[in-house]
Amino acid sequence: MSILDLHNDSILNQGESSQNKSTPKKAQLSDDFKLALDLLPQMVWLTKSGIGYANKAFTSYIGSDSVHLSDHDWIKFLHPEDAEHLYNIWNNAQKTGQKFEKECRIKNKDGEYQWFLLIAESSKQYQQYYDWTMTCTNIHERALKLRETADLLRANTDMLDVSVDCIKIITPEGNVSHMNRSGCLALLGKERVRKFGMSWLGLLPAEIREQGQQAIKLAAKGQNARFAGKSVYGDLTMYWDNILTPVINENGETTSILCVSRDITKQRVAELKLKISSECDELTGLMNRRAFKLKLKQSISEAKRKKTSIGMMFIDLDHFKNINDTLGHPAGDHLLRVLSKRLSKCLNEHAYVARLGGDEFAVIVTNMHSTDELIKATAKVLKQNEAPVTFAGKLINGGMSIGCAVYPQDATDVLGLMKCADTALNDLKERGRGGVRMYDAEMLEIAEQKTQQLETTRYILRENRVVPFYQPKVRLDNREIIGFEALLRWRDDEKNVHFPASIVEAFNDYELASKISEVMHDKIFTDMASWIKSGIKVVPISINASPVEFMRDNYAELLIKRLESYAIPPELIEIEITEHILSDRGSEFVIRALKKLKAYGIRISLDDFGTGHSSMTHLRDYPVDCLKIDYAFVNRMNEEQSISSIVEGIAKLGPILSLDVIAEGIETVQQLDSLQQVGCKYGQGFLFSRAICAKEAQSMLQDQVSKA
Repeated sequence: MSILDLHNDSILNQGESSQNKSTPKKAQLSDDFKLALDLLPQMVWLTKSGIGYANKAFTSYIGSDSVHLSDHDWIKFLHPEDAEHLYNIWNNAQKTGQKFEKECRIKNKDGEYQWFLLIAESSKQYQQYYDWTMTCTNIHERALKLRETADLLRANTDMLDVSVDCIKIITPEGNVSHMNRSGCLALLGKERVRKFGMSWLGLLPAEIREQGQQAIKLAAKGQNARFAGKSVYGDLTMYWDNILTPVINENGETTSILCVSRDITKQRVAELKLKISSECDELTGLMNRRAFKLKLKQSISEAKRKKTSIGMMFIDLDHFKNINDTLGHPAGDHLLRVLSKRLSKCLNEHAYVARLGGDEFAVIVTNMHSTDELIKATAKVLKQNEAPVTFAGKLINGGMSIGCAVYPQDATDVLGLMKCADTALNDLKERGRGGVRMYDAEMLEIAEQKTQQLETTRYILRENRVVPFYQPKVRLDNREIIGFEALLRWRDDEKNVHFPASIVEAFNDYELASKISEVMHDKIFTDMASWIKSGIKVVPISINASPVEFMRDNYAELLIKRLESYAIPPELIEIEITEHILSDRGSEFVIRALKKLKAYGIRISLDDFGTGHSSMTHLRDYPVDCLKIDYAFVNRMNEEQSISSIVEGIAKLGPILSLDVIAEGIETVQQLDSLQQVGCKYGQGFLFSRAICAKEAQSMLQDQVSKA
């Protein structure tokens, strides 16, 4: 693996995954990666999205105080005779991404030039950007020697023996005609050899002989060649950088090949350690996300060749955050390590486990011939969560949710298969968590619809298309307006009015829901301030609050601050919440906010009462002023006696608890009569008025005053 591959995966971007972004973010290098780079004896310069970075060896050599060097910075240190040529090569490489090698002289901090071999490789991380890694190997001594080698070898072969590099003279056929002392020690285990003539490749490990043969063929044709080699003696393995240079006679024929092999064992060991750290999860020892993707890519290629299937699991530990919050992160880490070992042991040799991050795991099941094999594997995985896991004497097991996808029936590439498994997992979590969900196309359609709703929401916020409409609340006996409920609407380019159902997913996203709430508040308060200024008798306005808005525990403070900025009396505002958020996760934030609002003078209304897990505790302990009977009850009360009894019970419960009761969705006179008969005094619905714009609401208030 090259340094380029490693540095691309060590770049940490805050926020979203880089593969889903069309524009790269500012690059940052992890401290571990910087340390690894600085340990390398080679000079290394790399870029990420146009940002240059040089390691310690590089900056120390040129005497730079800054590690952030651009290409223009380091080119200034080239010898004038080399700079122009390299500059042209570099400009061309920037356009093509083509790897190149170039020998040139670089000026050190003392003003002296030394020869280096520059090797630059690129990686296309984004559609319009190439990232580069350039290594500079100091070949100063070797470069000078190569220009004298033929004469020096004939004059005094002993001079070669002082070099720590392994120097060999090889025939175009690949036989050794001479080796210096270092070469003899490295390849033959002897300081001196009287007779040469052996095959050079025969002295090398079998796995690198093919690369060596290709290098010899190139050198025999008069071209410089290079390859990475190694030598093994018992437990000792040494790694070499082999550079082959042809020695050419007056007729342009290659008479021999000079091979200089430099010991790069320390560098190679550092690279291997860096490779392991970049592909292994530090906590569990499993593959990390990067290694997982590489393994999946290999598995897909193999499955395509063998015409088999691949199963994928995305695993999420349910409510894992609760363990960290209550018992601490050491307990959470312990659970992750235990489950990692169990998952690795319970699956066969055709399955691979990875930790993608946090409490997310993934499993690849290869060599499948039917989906049943994946289902059996998921059953084994789920069982691993059944055995108790304890930490500090406390049980720390949690639930497990698994989303599954299959190659090639669901997707045919890495990203597609991961997306399908993730979609299945998200679908499972939204429907209650726990167990296994197999991907199907309908899930993707739902996910795409949600994505479209979020995009629509961003559009209407960006284009300021949100507008509040107002539906009157009336006394049922005389139809006097006692208040309005503010309802979200938005207009498209053709001025058509759309309902909240078209962007319902936005109310599960804190940022979007909060932004919608802010816009609605500002527009509602602007309307109210205008009415008050005009001398109109303003009735209370009800504002709906989605559960997610309370998750930052600052809802009450924000609302009060906005009210005060518009000088709106608190008694003119009522907040409507749905019953279930009083018992959902994060309900403590909701209750704190409601109590603060109540103390400030704002009324609290419990919407859709009776449709959730109704509890008298909600009415006894929480600051509720009003109950709203759900429209579904009103719609069915004349056809179903049990529903009519429920409505009557709620209507009578209100006065007992000093709560107002309002019936929603009244559409017929029959419903109106029935509600009055059971004692309901207030209501709203199309029988009285649809939701209307601010101008119509103002006219309705003015008409009511004139009639009075």
